[in-house]
Amino acid sequence: MIPEKMQVIEFDEPGGPEVLKIGERPVPEPAKGEVLIRVAACGVNGPDIMQRKGLYPPPPGASDLLGLEAAGEVVALGEGVTRWSIGDRVCALTKGGAYAGYVPAYEGHCLPVPEGVSVTDAAGLPETYFTVWSNIFQPEERPEGTKFLVHGGSGGIGSTAIQLGKALGWRVFTTAGSEKGLAFCSELGAERAINYKSEDFVAVMKDAGGADVILDIMGGEYVQKNLKAAAMDCRIVQLAFRAGSKVEVDLVSLMLKRIVFTGSTLRPRPDAFKAETARQLGARVWPRFADGTLRPVTQTVLPFAESAEGHRLMEAGGLAGKIILAT
Repeated sequence: MIPEKMQVIEFDEPGGPEVLKIGERPVPEPAKGEVLIRVAACGVNGPDIMQRKGLYPPPPGASDLLGLEAAGEVVALGEGVTRWSIGDRVCALTKGGAYAGYVPAYEGHCLPVPEGVSVTDAAGLPETYFTVWSNIFQPEERPEGTKFLVHGGSGGIGSTAIQLGKALGWRVFTTAGSEKGLAFCSELGAERAINYKSEDFVAVMKDAGGADVILDIMGGEYVQKNLKAAAMDCRIVQLAFRAGSKVEVDLVSLMLKRIVFTGSTLRPRPDAFKAETARQLGARVWPRFADGTLRPVTQTVLPFAESAEGHRLMEAGGLAGKIILAT
């Protein structure tokens, strides 16, 4: 039986992790084409931090609550839903609202909890897998042996990118800032884990012939360095700017090497685009969890009420996987 009210994590004014608090709201009803999920767990992601700070407002029509991914049980179906049934265990990409007891999601943005993966661990899959697949692997096919440089390899995005690159036969290089992080990245399949505090990743990549694809979450001085580390016809994807978004660069390398420099945010993209991404993930990626090629990477599972601690851990860095909030 679905209750009338549910617990949520909310905040009144932007600020630090301490602004997060437990609240109570009505349980939403699924709209046409949506399912309602009883949330077992949800993932903590970078956009949640930005929204809490007041720097990443939700798009029109989206919930003001945090949370872009969740996993749990389908408990209600909106008009026209045909893919899912009551009782199905799913993980879903949401437009927001996952920091709650119940969250609606478009049926096309849901995937089954992968075989061999717990529902708690599955809550940390959608945001990173949708993001990495749609930005790195969906736009174009690259052959086996592609040299892939992943910055921030031990975080949620990085650990996903390393595993996907390795699974598709790419040569994965990555940066991390601790021995623990370097070992973690190597365990996930990185051919070379580079300590950015003591090594020059540009020199490492030049020795390897240059990177064919670069995923960067740093920005700042990395932007110019990435241009230097790139091979001919490299594709550089900017997904965040932890070291700053305003930089001065020399674009000569971009022109001479025919580099494509791009970036995107996932949340505002059309529903049809996300549904196609989900379809590709279901066909090409999700079966790899069952055969052990891929695995969820969860660092910490915290009780729902400790969401502020989850945000503190996220902002402190040094992660080795995802932070999950379990309801």
